[in-house]
Amino acid sequence: MKITLDRDRCAGHALRVAAAPDVYDFDDGGYCVLPSEIVPPAMAAQAKAGAVACPERALRVDED
Repeated sequence: MKITLDRDRCAGHALRVAAAPDVYDFDDGGYCVLPSEIVPPAMAAQAKAGAVACPERALRVDED
């Protein structure tokens, strides 16, 4: 599973971190940072929940 972040769409709400703290992180401004674009299967549900929580839809989760 791979996560893609569109940094131009991110508004820094940090909602994805609240929904998926083991998958997503944020910088000092509250903007999304991906510790890794590749998500292990055990964290798939969190990755999807974090992407859904983003109001700007700046995150895309692709299952490969």
